[in-house]
Amino acid sequence: MTVTHATFSLERTYDAAPSRVFAAWSDPVAKARWFGSGGNHELDFRVGGREVTRGSAPDGKAMAFASVYHDIVPDQRIVYTSTLAGDDVLATVSTTTVELTADGDGTRLTLTEQGTYLDGSEEPAWREQGTGDWLLRLGEELRA
Repeated sequence: MTVTHATFSLERTYDAAPSRVFAAWSDPVAKARWFGSGGNHELDFRVGGREVTRGSAPDGKAMAFASVYHDIVPDQRIVYTSTLAGDDVLATVSTTTVELTADGDGTRLTLTEQGTYLDGSEEPAWREQGTGDWLLRLGEELRA
């Protein structure tokens, strides 16, 4: 039984106003396009609301990523807590803060995640890589 704690921050700049970047997070249809992994995605974007993504890992394991929103400041900040489970076994618990700042005509997004990784089911580097991948897809969504 092991517990690993890790924090990472990722920064991206998008050629879209903060209101447009925020809308890509808050609109269920848009969010499913860039965040969903081809599985089932549900989003209730409000303080106290939940987001759940279900799918399968490459090894066939059923995966569920569930979040609860705790702080939402339109066009500026989103704070949520999340769990990741594989085959109903808890792998991670995390707190994530997304900050949106005007940067010229675009937006600088800063995402900071503080995670607890349980029993080697997920590694901090894997989470950071996966988060970077979906921030890339967010950029593609904003260009579409």
